[in-house]
Amino acid sequence: MEYNDEELVCKSCGKAFVFTAGEQEFYAEKGFANKPNKCRECRDALKERERGERKMFKAVCAACGNEALVPFEPSDTRPVYCSDCFRKIRQENA
Repeated sequence: MEYNDEELVCKSCGKAFVFTAGEQEFYAEKGFANKPNKCRECRDALKERERGERKMFKAVCAACGNEALVPFEPSDTRPVYCSDCFRKIRQENA
């Protein structure tokens, strides 16, 4: 089946947004019958409100030694990286 980008209107803010062909294909693969009715920004804001404030933990970056804030409780069994070092490592391994 061929999918084409489709412009939809957000039911929360009224802003037009594009339901891309790739998103439509993903929805079809997952068996989702309904199109999204909120734009990405409104969906993200809703998730953030539902999730509440994230608890952050302090850790020492295993690569540079700087302090890092992470959304999980660090353990001694796995290294923890600051955002910059984590990004560099991901790019090197990609």
